[in-house]
Amino acid sequence: MSVQTVNPVVVGGHVEERHVTQLKTLYEKIWDDHVVDRLPDGTCLLAVDRQLIYEATSPSAFQGLRERGRNVRRPGATLAMADHTVATRTDATPRRGSLRLIAELRNNCADMSIPYIDMDDPRRGIVHVVGPEQGFTQPGLVIVCPDSHSSSHGALGALAFGIGSSELEHVLATQTLMQKPSRTMRVTIEGRIDEPVSAKDVALAVLGAIGAGGGIGHAIEFAGEAVTRLSVPGRLTLCNMAVEAGARCGLVAPDEVTFDWLRGRPMAPEGELWDSALAHWRTLDTDRGAVFDRDVRLDVTGLAPQVTWGTSPDDVVPVDGRVPDPASAPTAAKAASRQRALTYMDLAPGTPITDIPVDRVFVGSCTNSRLEDLRAAAAVARGRRLAPGVHGMVVPGSGLVKRAAEDEGLHDVFTEAGFEWREAGCSMCFASANDSVAAGQRCASTSNRNFENRQGAGARTHLVSPAMAVAAGVAGHFVDVRTLPTLAGR
Repeated sequence: MSVQTVNPVVVGGHVEERHVTQLKTLYEKIWDDHVVDRLPDGTCLLAVDRQLIYEATSPSAFQGLRERGRNVRRPGATLAMADHTVATRTDATPRRGSLRLIAELRNNCADMSIPYIDMDDPRRGIVHVVGPEQGFTQPGLVIVCPDSHSSSHGALGALAFGIGSSELEHVLATQTLMQKPSRTMRVTIEGRIDEPVSAKDVALAVLGAIGAGGGIGHAIEFAGEAVTRLSVPGRLTLCNMAVEAGARCGLVAPDEVTFDWLRGRPMAPEGELWDSALAHWRTLDTDRGAVFDRDVRLDVTGLAPQVTWGTSPDDVVPVDGRVPDPASAPTAAKAASRQRALTYMDLAPGTPITDIPVDRVFVGSCTNSRLEDLRAAAAVARGRRLAPGVHGMVVPGSGLVKRAAEDEGLHDVFTEAGFEWREAGCSMCFASANDSVAAGQRCASTSNRNFENRQGAGARTHLVSPAMAVAAGVAGHFVDVRTLPTLAGR
């Protein structure tokens, strides 16, 4: 893989300049279409089309509305469900706090006439899975949610980003938000990847190339041959990880892949409305000649599966690589960061990635819990068993994903391989609802963050793709999934 920064541009009067050229990036087109008012310092009052809410971050917003005597301006613009604190084991005793939060969300939505997907609804699941799955997420919309991984929805050509609880209150009351525009950044990813290398490997490779702070202050548009070849679930994975580079949001220009995926979704337009929407969606791309504040090119030809070794998503190397030596870091600060990560992860410089054992395997989260992800994981699990002492769990991203996987018999593949087959929810991504990794244990995880204590106090998280997570589980250590015997015909 190679990386090149092309024509880095620092634009002082960003907002004004784009009006001079009239050539706009996709981000600028959507942004400008939603500006209600623009202040002298560039801050804009931005119209918000839709918002997703869940139980863990919404209570204070509703409380604020009541205290100020405000109503929800457009109840139908909101879609609510419980995901973060939901227990994914049917035999688990729910936490009191979780039950209280879910009940509170249910009651708030009923009081405010907000559409709510309840726990017994087959559509329920993680907001960033359900929104696109239902067609609630559409190109050209401004979508917010009080969760940083709202960037996922940019995969469908929406401008989507996370907000705080106080901002959610303002959005619910006014359908607007005060925001400063981000700088623009294009990450052009050329080359071709072949299964079992996946969008997760590409996302991790991008993070390794530009760094965890490489996208700070920017809206990242992903482009290039490797991106256009991705399915919508793959693009959702890529945009989900954009926030791990510090970006405000991630976007992929909508195309025929997007339109075919959206057509017929329950909340997608129909008939003449579909035709009208499609005509607009086809205009949502970056103008040829539009200038980005930063332009980065990567070539992923020959990309190997990626594995994180440290405590930041950009602490990543190919599976055939080694844990880096802090002494090779470009700066003293980076060297200190690497040393801290090695201490926490209990790894020595120079250790081959394939020598690192695993105790846990987690396939799930808003990054990699869609049907495509489960199929990739099952392809490796089929006919194999988890290594002795390794515990694995598979958590679908929604009830509909779970049902579709069961219709294909994937649940049998997982359970026969020794995995737990769970209900939909966020689960072990952040040690939710008793789904945690014990101190000192290593987890091969398809989630998006490997921070200290993210999956439990003292837990050591290695981010990988679904195929790589299962491969590590059956081997008992990290292994290049491409080297496993062919599974054709199994």
